[in-house]
Amino acid sequence: MEYAPVLKTKYFSTIAPSLKEKLGKKNVMEVPKLTKISLNQGLGAAVADKKIVDVALEEMTKISGQKAVATMSKKAISNFKLRENMPIGAKVTLRGDQMYEFLERLLSIALPRVRDFRGVNDKGFDGRGNYTLGITEQIIFPEIDIDKVSRIQGMDITFVTTAKTDKEAYELLKELGMPFKNNAPQ
Repeated sequence: MEYAPVLKTKYFSTIAPSLKEKLGKKNVMEVPKLTKISLNQGLGAAVADKKIVDVALEEMTKISGQKAVATMSKKAISNFKLRENMPIGAKVTLRGDQMYEFLERLLSIALPRVRDFRGVNDKGFDGRGNYTLGITEQIIFPEIDIDKVSRIQGMDITFVTTAKTDKEAYELLKELGMPFKNNAPQ
């Protein structure tokens, strides 16, 4: 038998059928599913120090298990001493098994390590069934060695789903184990 992440197996065996019933879908193929998880880190201080981008790329690669790429500035802004095509961020897009593995680690290990954690905000939906979660410090991930961190960086994690509405996306993420603070969005 071939390896499959626990969360992926759980999605197809229990979550999808329960969502089909809960959302009143006729076919399992109509049930919303997670298509990708995108991690993004904006590094404004990278304009002054080029090593910040290298460190961020290395940390992002460790966290996601996939090579991170630098994001480049689109235009020059003289007030910020920013030139066109200057590295100012890091990003990774996860799909398939790596996506489910990252989600498992995020939900079971990283989020509980957040100080005074009471659940994630349910206001991060975009109206089209996608959810963005902001994390203030990268040290909540066990892959990062706290002693070697020179500066605390935050990141945005976007969950892209096939859901048509925020309510469907909320139900999907809640079933996958996302610890929301409040009730569903309207």
